[in-house]
Formats: sequence, C-alpha cells, structure tokens
Amino acid sequence: MNWISNVVRPKIRGFLRREVPENLWIKCPDTGQLVFYKDVEANQFVIPGSNYHMRMGATARLKSVFDGETWIDIAIPEVASDPLKFRDERRYADRLRDARAKTGMKDAVRLGLGKLDGLPVVIGVQDFDFMGGSLGMAAGQAIIKGLQTAAQKSTPFILFAASGGARMQEGILSLMQMPRTTIAVHTLRVARRPYIVVLTNPTTGGVTASYAMLGDVHIAEPGALIGFAGPRVIEQTIREKLPEGFQKAEYLKEHGMVDMVVHRHKLRATVSNLCRLLTKAPPATPTLVSGEVVSTP
Repeated sequence: MNWISNVVRPKIRGFLRREVPENLWIKCPDTGQLVFYKDVEANQFVIPGSNYHMRMGATARLKSVFDGETWIDIAIPEVASDPLKFRDERRYADRLRDARAKTGMKDAVRLGLGKLDGLPVVIGVQDFDFMGGSLGMAAGQAIIKGLQTAAQKSTPFILFAASGGARMQEGILSLMQMPRTTIAVHTLRVARRPYIVVLTNPTTGGVTASYAMLGDVHIAEPGALIGFAGPRVIEQTIREKLPEGFQKAEYLKEHGMVDMVVHRHKLRATVSNLCRLLTKAPPATPTLVSGEVVSTP
C-alpha cells in the first residue's frame, strides 16, 4: 500500500476541493450562453445578453412589484387535497408533498395585499414550479379569493398567469374551476375595479380558456407561449404547418389577442400607470431622494 498516494493525496484533494452549487450557472434556452445565476437574479431573471425572460417564482415576482418588497399574504381557504384518491405512476398525495417541499407553497397560486407606487392592490401569482402552475381546486379557490378580496377592499386585482392548464389528477373538479373563476371575475367587474392580467411563459389550457383571458387589460411578457392546445397538437390535428411564431406573445399582439407586450423591466411601471388610469387615481409624482428619482403617490 502506498501511503502517500492512497491516503495523503486524497485528503489534500478533498481539502482543496470547493463545493459548487448546482444553480451557479444558467444556460440561456435561446442562445445556449452560460450566465452567472446571481447576474440573472439581479436582472429580474432576464438573461442579460439575449433578453430571454426566464420563469420567475411567486415570491420573487411579488417582491418585484410591491413597494419596498413588502406585502400581506392573503390566506387561501382549505380544500380537499386529494378528493379522488388519484394514482398514476405515483400517488397524487406524494406529488403534492414534493411540490410543496420544492416551492414552499401550499399550492400553485400565492396572493398578496400591498401597495404599488402607493396605490393599494391585490396581486395573485401562479408559480409554474408547482406542478406546472396547474389549475386545481386549491388554485381555483385562491383566484376566487383574490378577486373577492379586491372587490371587498375596492382595489385592482393583478394576476400573473403561468400554467399548463387544468390539473388532471382532480378530474372534473379541476374543470369546474373554470366557470367558478369566471363568476368571480364578474363579481370584481360589478364592483367596478380593474382586473389586469399579465401572461407569462407559458399560459395554456383551461387557464387561458377562463380567467386568464377575461381581464380588462392583457399584458404579455416577450416570447411567452400563450394558447389553449400546444402547437404540436394543433399541427397534428389540422395537418398543416403553423405560421412562424404562432402562439407567441408578439404574434398574439399582432392579431389582437393581447393588448401589449412589455419587457419585465418596464412591467411594474406599466401596471402602476394602468391601475391609476383605470381607478382615476392621480399619477405618481417623481421626487428626488439622495440623488435618485423615485415615485410617490
């Protein structure tokens, strides 16, 4: 036995080796460029070189919109977690447990009440990391709660949608959330409060077929996939090649399906201006604080 090569050298290597986090670098899906994670995070999860908009978690999204990155979480009513005792390759209860551990959320939607440039607002965010942002009973109840809270407190409701559609593990119960959320949107409309929808990548399926396309104003992030069925399914059904950029945000704006496509860096100011315009609130007045221009109500 060679004591130096078998014992000493491995110990030295172990001492010098540094642990590298798995998410230290991010590969841009558009260009393949490797980008430092901290740079992307500081840039609101937009790849600096290509301007590709990465998915943004619910907490990061709420921080990027609310004044001072502070808000009050709105409690979501409890629902049956596994009403059909569903099982495919795995039990649905196990999938829920893993999604909750991964995201720190109870389900796919998180609600917050706070201020946007001094104006009270209720914001709902769908997190795609929670089972693809799918619409089940809990997510549907969260959307309804957000709309009802906005109506009760007489504030705008801002929704950041991201979903693959209805949650198959809840069957017809998930599909029933489509008419339920539609009725809740009408409740907010009766209260004459604005409903602004920001469509992020991707927004598809039953979510697109219900509350995500019922807003007073529809904003899309650049390059977001927005539609009901996916492009591949459509091509297989109609047996024709789809136009270039079909179902992308820019294509939908060109064809009148969304009102505007807004870069994430300008999204907060755009939503703030729309809220003030639709509520007839006075515009935020820019003031100079420590050499920087900030907005005050």
